[in-house]
Amino acid sequence: MPEMPSEQSIRKMRVFVEKYCEKSGTTVSPVEGVTEQVILGLAKNVDELGRPLCPCRFYPDKKEEVTHRTWICACDDMQIYKYCHCLLFVNKDGLPITEYLPENHEGRKIYGLVKDEIPEKGRALRDKGQEREEERISRPS
Repeated sequence: MPEMPSEQSIRKMRVFVEKYCEKSGTTVSPVEGVTEQVILGLAKNVDELGRPLCPCRFYPDKKEEVTHRTWICACDDMQIYKYCHCLLFVNKDGLPITEYLPENHEGRKIYGLVKDEIPEKGRALRDKGQEREEERISRPS
């Protein structure tokens, strides 16, 4: 069985998630176990890497990935598009917001168009969308 993350990192991630939900106008997943597992994964990465690297993705080299910041929670996709791959940050119905995603994005293909009910919150990096898409193409981690 994998080693549990430290209580300190778990607490830190719980506080972060709660505050980020308020800041972004989202809520945590209503699906039992999702929030806890993502928090544990983030906490484990904090313990191992010093940063809350998204636990829902595969990385050929986690240490290298941390240097790019793209998948540090709240990841670029969350801060640009308000879309969470982990389904940690979702709308009140438990769906990821897809309204701001490019039309060919996997989230749009999977969930269709899910409107943002609180558009005045979140998306701190909204002006970085083009830059993020170029990176997605050149470094598809």
